[in-house]
Amino acid sequence: MKRAVLYARISTADQNLQTQLLDLRQIANHRDHEIIREYTDTISGTKSKRPGRDQLLADARRHRFDIVLVSAFDRVARNVRHFLEVLDELNHLGIEFVSLRENIDTGGPLGRAMVVIVGAIAQVERQAIVERVRAGMRRAKLEGRQIGRAPLQVDRLALLGDRGRGMSLNQLARAYGISKASVCRIVKDAKPPVSDGFIPTASASVQDKELASSM
Repeated sequence: MKRAVLYARISTADQNLQTQLLDLRQIANHRDHEIIREYTDTISGTKSKRPGRDQLLADARRHRFDIVLVSAFDRVARNVRHFLEVLDELNHLGIEFVSLRENIDTGGPLGRAMVVIVGAIAQVERQAIVERVRAGMRRAKLEGRQIGRAPLQVDRLALLGDRGRGMSLNQLARAYGISKASVCRIVKDAKPPVSDGFIPTASASVQDKELASSM
């Protein structure tokens, strides 16, 4: 009887890990494997650090199990290269890898070959999605549509004038309906360089200290 472990990952707390685990338990029992541990992560697929997966690999290096069962390739790694690194390490350790969705079992040579092929296709699909998003953004830009955050609408000259008359950063933020960070950025961008002969006054020095403390 082989010692098996299960690995499941979801991206958000709104999803349910049990959906994956129930299928994995059924397959393990059908193959007469002994499930010795279940590893789980609730984290974005783009993140490289995954506590559950990392612990699985640490236990694999200690030869605590013989086979890993997952619901799909994309549960394991953030891209094809990273997935193949994980798969290569498991193969080097003599640990089999089974993926339900792709119906792949690396216990045989055909399974190992299929892993590389399917992984490459998955990467191509993901890159195609990225390119479609970029194309959509380029089209929106050409059509004059706003992409991202709208530019800050504020009378900068009036704000700077009020700042020069002694208004604090907090007062300016409330008066102009913007964040304190935005006020700091406007004041900082408008400050003339010292090399141009600017000599700070005592009032300006106090304002600079306030600005620096808020950054």
